[in-house]
Amino acid sequence: MKVVKGFLVAGLAAALLSGCGSNNNNSASESAAPASSAAASTAPAASAAADATTTASIVNQGDAFKTAVSESGTWIIAVLNDLTVDGEVTVAGEFHDKNDTSKDIYRKIALYAQDADHNVTAQYTLTVPKLTVKSENLRIQGGTVKGDVFVEANGFNLFNNATIDGNLTFANADVQKTAKIEGKVTGTTSAQ
Repeated sequence: MKVVKGFLVAGLAAALLSGCGSNNNNSASESAAPASSAAASTAPAASAAADATTTASIVNQGDAFKTAVSESGTWIIAVLNDLTVDGEVTVAGEFHDKNDTSKDIYRKIALYAQDADHNVTAQYTLTVPKLTVKSENLRIQGGTVKGDVFVEANGFNLFNNATIDGNLTFANADVQKTAKIEGKVTGTTSAQ
């Protein structure tokens, strides 16, 4: 059973990484999203050639999520099931697209799975009392954040049918002006 789980995790990572290679414009067909287990089952051979520095953090537990979004975490955090995190969470640290310092500052929380053709196959809910954003250019893509989101950093992006089921508050009007909201907020959206 451990061998099967190992192949599944390696396959998920390989499928995820194979989708990370062509993200030049962060469009709606963005390929840095998690792959479904069906796509992952065809990808284990690719894992040997994957560049470990671009690995996403695939999280399925609250403590792992807190670590992944911390200053010592990763540039992309993929949640592949509904997840409840106890206590407030802070997204902190400066990260670059695909962990390449020659690329733009960028970070992403992916709340969905996709197949090999980048079709979204599932969306997930992250339940957290409060998510504070201190990482510049953070994108929440797909799925739902159930809880309040407080943004202190420039460039916040709610993308690809993502939902905040709560309030979205910006530290000030200048931070709010840099945000791009292409998703839904069920509560209020305001600046302090």
